[in-house]
Amino acid sequence: MVAEYAAWARFRISAEAFAVQHYGYERGSEDIVSNRYRFTVIMERSVLPILGNERMAKNWIEHFPGLDRLPSELRGQLIKDSSVIALPAGSRIYGPGQAPRHYLLMLDGTVRVQQVSESGREIVLYRVMSGESCVLTTACLMGYEDYLAEAVAETDIHAVAIPRKSFDELIAGSADFRRFVFTAFSTRVTNLFRIIDELAFARMDIRLAGKLLELSRGSREIAVTQQQLAAELGSAREVVGRILSKFQQRGFIALTRGSITLLDRSQLEALQAS
Repeated sequence: MVAEYAAWARFRISAEAFAVQHYGYERGSEDIVSNRYRFTVIMERSVLPILGNERMAKNWIEHFPGLDRLPSELRGQLIKDSSVIALPAGSRIYGPGQAPRHYLLMLDGTVRVQQVSESGREIVLYRVMSGESCVLTTACLMGYEDYLAEAVAETDIHAVAIPRKSFDELIAGSADFRRFVFTAFSTRVTNLFRIIDELAFARMDIRLAGKLLELSRGSREIAVTQQQLAAELGSAREVVGRILSKFQQRGFIALTRGSITLLDRSQLEALQAS
């Protein structure tokens, strides 16, 4: 109980202070007001039990191959300086114009990073899964730039937050930490170039077939709207709607409001492969 209280004491008591300290929000900002209940739930129901779990709070390094090569002294300092945090699904983790204050490593859950234009059009850039870091956060930390996109928790998430000061010191002083950060960074940048290539050159029907297969995760039913698919593909809802209608006419899928049923997965796979 003493250990749990000590871990809990590392956070601010108020939801506002928690948001300012750990997520870079400005005091009194609309984001804090709109998410105040979420931050309160995080502090009262999520963070305390997680921080009380010694295995996750103290031994999280084992979730990230490469960090275990750090000298024991650096591992201990990293664990001491970092915080294990939790956020419920739907939480906005960062947004355009905010400066990153932590290097984030995902323990479990999924975060969606997306760009929103002035007209409201969305495009999903990538997702951060368990065992991964956020490439945009890495780039902004190293370049001292503000975020140009936003990140939203698609599921309940648990993550490690390493303060900028500790991140900078480790980047400067530890070859093993630099290798860990740059390897993850280069892998994600390569994936981003693949997305750019698809946007520029791939046929939309092929991309849509691949996205339906990806989102299905082996199931027949997909709970997704045409607008969400358009955001995933960086296209207009009308374009996606026309292609889905053609897929339905060809017997590949069945459309219902808010969901899609895959009727002929083999045909979608053949289209994707083409």
